[in-house]
Amino acid sequence: MGDHSHGDPTTSDSVAKAGQGQVEKFQDPGLPPHRPRLADKDPRAANRAERQVAILFVISVIGTLLFFFGYFAIPLDESTTISTLRLQNFLLGMGTAFAMLGIGVGVVHWAKTLMPDHEIAEERHAVRTEEDRQIAETMVSEIISESGIKRRRLIRYTLIGAGVLAILPPIGILRDLSKNLDPAVLGHTLWKEGTRLARDPEGTPIKAADVTFGSAFHVIPEGLNELHEGKLDEKAKSVVLLMRLNPEDLHPSPGREDWAYNGIVAYSKICTHVGCPVALYEQQTHHLLCPCHQSTFDVTQQCKVIFGPASRPLPQLPITVNSEGYLVARSDFHEPVGPSFWERALVEKESGR
Repeated sequence: MGDHSHGDPTTSDSVAKAGQGQVEKFQDPGLPPHRPRLADKDPRAANRAERQVAILFVISVIGTLLFFFGYFAIPLDESTTISTLRLQNFLLGMGTAFAMLGIGVGVVHWAKTLMPDHEIAEERHAVRTEEDRQIAETMVSEIISESGIKRRRLIRYTLIGAGVLAILPPIGILRDLSKNLDPAVLGHTLWKEGTRLARDPEGTPIKAADVTFGSAFHVIPEGLNELHEGKLDEKAKSVVLLMRLNPEDLHPSPGREDWAYNGIVAYSKICTHVGCPVALYEQQTHHLLCPCHQSTFDVTQQCKVIFGPASRPLPQLPITVNSEGYLVARSDFHEPVGPSFWERALVEKESGR
C-alpha cells in the first residue's frame, strides 16, 4: 500500500497552518514592566540608602583600623604568651573580616537601592570599529554617571577611604616577610647530641618504654620551656612527631640505619609545603597527613611524599636512648626544616648566588 498523503495539497496546507501557529505561540514576550523601587520614588528613601551605604564603608574603615591596632599595638617579643598571640590573631581576623565585608556589602546595597535597574536587551556584536569603541566609551561614561558616584559625595569619599585603607594590611604583612629571613637560622634547631625528647607542652622526658606500637607523641627538646628569649621561634623549628612501628616495616636508606631505636622514629612536625603542622597519624597505614593541603607522608619510607603538594620528605631527627632509658637526639636535623623554599634559599646563599 502507498502513502496517499504524499503530494496532497490539503495535507500541506494543514502543516503550514500548524507551523504558523507554532511561530505565533512562541513570540518574544518582551521585557517585564519595570517596577520602581522605594528609593526611585522617595528622595528621603534614597538619602537613607545613601547613608546606609556610607555606614557600611565606614565599618570597613573601622575594620582596617582594628587590624592595624592588633598588628602594631600588641607587641610580640621574647615574653609573648600564647594568649597574647590568640588576642592578636583574633583582632587581625576580625579586622580583615569587617574591612572586606563592609566594602562588599556596601557595594551590593548601593547597586540594589541606588543604581539604575532598568533591563535592556540588544543584539550582541563584536566591538571592532572606531565607532564601536566610541560607543563603548560612551556607555562606560553613562554607567559612571548613572551610578551616582559623582554626585553622591558621601558614598564616594567613604568608598575611597575604605578602599585605600583596605589595601594597607596586606602591604604591612608583606613588608614583614623581609625581616629576619636569614636562611641559615632555619637550618639549625635546639636539637643536639644528648638532648632528651620531651612531651609537648609539659616538657617531661620520654622513655623508650613509654612509646607503644601505634602511639604518636608530640615532642619538643627538653629545656625549651625554660627559655626566656625566642621560645616560640625555637619551638616552631624544633617540634617533632614520635611514633613506634614494627622495625621490619621501616626501610631506612644507607647511612640511616641507626637513626631509629627499636622501631621508634622521630620526624619534623613542620610540613615541607608551607609549614603547617603535620598532626594527623594514621596507625593502620603509617601515614602522616597535613590537614592544610592534604600532603601525605609515608613513615615506613622515611616520610616520603605520596600525595599532595609537598615537594620533599619530612626531615628525620636521629634518635637513640641514654643509659637511663630516655630517648635522646643523636644530633640536630641534617637538613632545614619547614617549607622547601627555605631550603632552596639556604642552598643559594651557601653557593654564593
